[in-house]
Amino acid sequence: GFYCCTVRHGFPYQPSSMAHDPVQKILAIGTQSGALRLFGRPGVECYCQHESGAAVISLQFLINEGALVSALADDSVHLWNLRQKRPAILHSLKFNRERITFVHLPFQSKWLYIGTEKGNIHIVNVESFTLSGYVIMWNKAIELSSKAHPGPVVHISDNPMDEGKLIIGYESGIVVLWDLKSKKADYRYTYDEAIHSVAWHHEGKQFICSHSDGTLTIWNIKGQGKPFQTITPHGKQPKDGKKPEPCKPILKVEYKTTRLGDPFMILSGGLSYDTVGRRPCLTVMHGKSTAVLEMDYPIVDFLTLCETPYPNDFQEPYAVVVLLEKDLVVIDLAQNGYPIFENPYPLTIHESPVTCCEYYADCPVDLIPALYSVGSRQKRQGYSKKEWPISGGNWGLGTQSYPEIIITGHADGTVKFWDASAIMLQVLYKLKTAKVFEKSRNNKEEKQNTEIVDEDPFAIQIMAWCPESRMLCVAGVSANLIIYRFSKQEITTEVLLEVRLQYEVNDMESPPEGGGGATPPLPLSFFLSLSICRVRSTPLKQSPGYQVDLVVQLVWVSGEPPQQITSLALNSSYGLIVFGNSNGLAVVDYLQKTVLLNLGTVELYGSNDPYQRQPRSPRKTRQPSGGNGKDCYQVTDLPPIFRYCMFVCCVYSLSVCAGALPFCALSSTVLLSVCPPRGANPLDYRDNSFSRSRSSSVTSIDKEAREAITSFHFCETFARKGDSIITPCLYVGTSLGTVLAVALNLPPAGEQRLLQPVIVLPSGTLGRLKGSILRMAFLDNTGTFLPPAFELWYEPNAVGADSEERDKARKRRPVSVSPSTSQELQESQYAVVCSEKQAKVIALPSQNCIFKHSITETSFVLRADVVQMNIGNCVACFCANGHIMTLSLPGLRPLLDVNYLPLTDMRIARTFCFTNLGQAMYLTSPTEIQRITYSQETCENLQEMLGELFTPVETPEAPNRGFFKGLFGGGATSLDREELFGEMQAGKASRGLAQHIPGPQGLEGMKGAASGVVADLARARIALDERGQKLGELDERTAAMLASADSFGKHAHDVRKRDITL
Repeated sequence: GFYCCTVRHGFPYQPSSMAHDPVQKILAIGTQSGALRLFGRPGVECYCQHESGAAVISLQFLINEGALVSALADDSVHLWNLRQKRPAILHSLKFNRERITFVHLPFQSKWLYIGTEKGNIHIVNVESFTLSGYVIMWNKAIELSSKAHPGPVVHISDNPMDEGKLIIGYESGIVVLWDLKSKKADYRYTYDEAIHSVAWHHEGKQFICSHSDGTLTIWNIKGQGKPFQTITPHGKQPKDGKKPEPCKPILKVEYKTTRLGDPFMILSGGLSYDTVGRRPCLTVMHGKSTAVLEMDYPIVDFLTLCETPYPNDFQEPYAVVVLLEKDLVVIDLAQNGYPIFENPYPLTIHESPVTCCEYYADCPVDLIPALYSVGSRQKRQGYSKKEWPISGGNWGLGTQSYPEIIITGHADGTVKFWDASAIMLQVLYKLKTAKVFEKSRNNKEEKQNTEIVDEDPFAIQIMAWCPESRMLCVAGVSANLIIYRFSKQEITTEVLLEVRLQYEVNDMESPPEGGGGATPPLPLSFFLSLSICRVRSTPLKQSPGYQVDLVVQLVWVSGEPPQQITSLALNSSYGLIVFGNSNGLAVVDYLQKTVLLNLGTVELYGSNDPYQRQPRSPRKTRQPSGGNGKDCYQVTDLPPIFRYCMFVCCVYSLSVCAGALPFCALSSTVLLSVCPPRGANPLDYRDNSFSRSRSSSVTSIDKEAREAITSFHFCETFARKGDSIITPCLYVGTSLGTVLAVALNLPPAGEQRLLQPVIVLPSGTLGRLKGSILRMAFLDNTGTFLPPAFELWYEPNAVGADSEERDKARKRRPVSVSPSTSQELQESQYAVVCSEKQAKVIALPSQNCIFKHSITETSFVLRADVVQMNIGNCVACFCANGHIMTLSLPGLRPLLDVNYLPLTDMRIARTFCFTNLGQAMYLTSPTEIQRITYSQETCENLQEMLGELFTPVETPEAPNRGFFKGLFGGGATSLDREELFGEMQAGKASRGLAQHIPGPQGLEGMKGAASGVVADLARARIALDERGQKLGELDERTAAMLASADSFGKHAHDVRKRDITL
């Protein structure tokens, strides 16, 4: 089988360094785990990984060369080739005796300076990746200026006007101006505070240092002894002329000049110590103004983007890229108030932690435009009016033309819809489910729940979505369900509809000691106060997009919280939602707003329960008694039977359907059926043993007593063995491996559907497998996939002529893909069932198992999906041991088995999902989505689909030295570094200092794997989203591009045309 990683999206997890190529307009970010992420124009990004996994401490572009140098915390230096779609390492150098602390590569130089912890500087030839014999030793650099060791090298750069002069900053506070030719120090500058960074004025006559006491010192290069000026940007200036109070360290400073105005001084850190609780800040000093820009997260690094790559010209800064621990911010320096640019990359996956995901490939084509149009209204205002400045690279030319959508559920109750077509990712629409609930006003009430409720009471646990009807249902951790409809119109809902599922304790057996009758039911207000999330009672304005239709809340009883919802399904054709937990299941008719069925798992079996369970109390007393040589346990006090009370509280919003529905059950209390005692979480009992015999061990008794509902499937099939006609059914899978059928008797579509009740009837067991049931699906007698019936989307808030259209649409029999009902009794369908351990294909209506496959003996399946591929259907499984497997249908032949991940953690287990056409995804870190494919077609086309990072661009002309400067000197002086650092002059480097490691062979196909991006399809939404960006008009600079630009221009024009037609 085929399989490969395609792309990684999202914010680079735990970033540690950053670099920018001002000519190519590419940004590189390195992380603490050795990952490298490269970003170009929106839609061009790529991911690479250093094999060692060591943190990336420094990145340096070979500007406009299509190459990048990375230095790692394990003291290795690597040269990456970016001129191929999947960048690869050309050379590596591993230092053995010294630790790398700083790296500097001058513009248009092939000699890389490497500073070390010992205070020495080594020089590497970037072309051959060999060390020069030229070394600047720390003791030679400082000579007698200091008795102590000056500390590690924290800065190296050459004088912008004289390449022969190198400035070296040592941590202790000493700066040395080193003359490369004469191999000695020209000047030394000492200050009694540690140095964090150094920056030059472009004329090379002054430099600025940032210090650990929050000061900046400006030095004239010829001014010995004292700084020319000392500034404490955030220090309070005492009146008596003393030194200002020390502030926090200034971690970095950049000094950028402008031709027409004041220079910019940009710095991170340096706030005064009394600003407790202040957020991290970037300070921009320009002329007399000082702007303090607060950031949401700590600053890792920042870079100022300038018009020129030449350090000896006026810099003309136009933006600052700020890399934060969890965000990337770009500030517009040219606009008043320094607004930020709207970030076009999909970096907000982790805005709130992801708790679950679903992935849908081959969706209806109108979905992405519909979600985009409601999502575009959610945009924040106040962004910079300019185009995003990181605009390098070119899109790939994809051939994959089907729409793909990823939905992420988050800890704060938000649900995000992402366009994931053609290996891209872009957010389409964001839904805040917490709006349905009241915000807690007093903290006292919160306190009583602290031990049971997580700090995220609104976190999304499971999502069910029907792409055709656009119906959405989400289950939250607080045991609530919200059902949403999609509408393009705004409405105000007066009071939200809410169904409360609740236990009423009722002792049916009289206690052994006599006495006791039924305990009186508790008043409704008691339950309301203990409900974890209160549904709001004030009017809710619902914008276009997803609008609440119904809220179902399971409530607390006797101080115990309800069990979390473990499984969920919706069917838009039947108008039903079903959900289950470790007690049982409930079926809700969301059209009539009623609960149709509310059963304990045991009752689904009826008289066929294989376990002959009696309802047991959690407080059973056991008395061993001899007999047949076996241990027997007698259960003495039988439990209270829980009866569900359902209060259906509903007041309809007048604006939506005043009086349209024929009932309002405010006064009636619907008593529904019995439910067994609560069990524990169904994930607790994964073991490898598998026994159907009723063993006497306590664990198996407990295990049987709490059979959780783990999966559902709506379908049109045979409800019972030997049936001759197919009917709407619900199939239910349990944690003990049983599959049960429930027959659904639906009234005719149209008005009758809203007036007559839906009849729901449990109708026996289909089969049993080892382990929890994860997935069910149905095939017809030719092996073709039978999707569940669905209704097509219509506008729910339509009025007038539109509403007549809507009613016509609703009266049509929903789209149902099933064989004709007048078939002879023969094997006319196959049920596919997959559990944690095995898969079975069962023929219907005879219910004979015709194929069986054991998926894993030693592990268990975390996720299984029945997916449609170009060549047919298959079962795709992801195991806890990291294996990805696919099985053919209906024969269950193994097609693929890849040991993909050596280790899976809870996050991967919770977020892994497969979808049609061989695509899959999971959260590889808290901030990043990794997409993989097991489709031969995608693997083969991937090279074309990936974007190109490197585009041929001419380097701008060097600044004109001017007539007088040329005549009297004073312009930039160049240096023959080759002569100075080459072997002829400098000799060989000392052996054993570092070892050279050549890069892997066959670079283009290298598995070291990066992921580039996007396709011809980058189309619609990129152009839709351009905020006026015209793709056809390329940046002025790129007008100098070679042939590739020509073809790109045509391609962009096509994208534009296709957009306009959208």
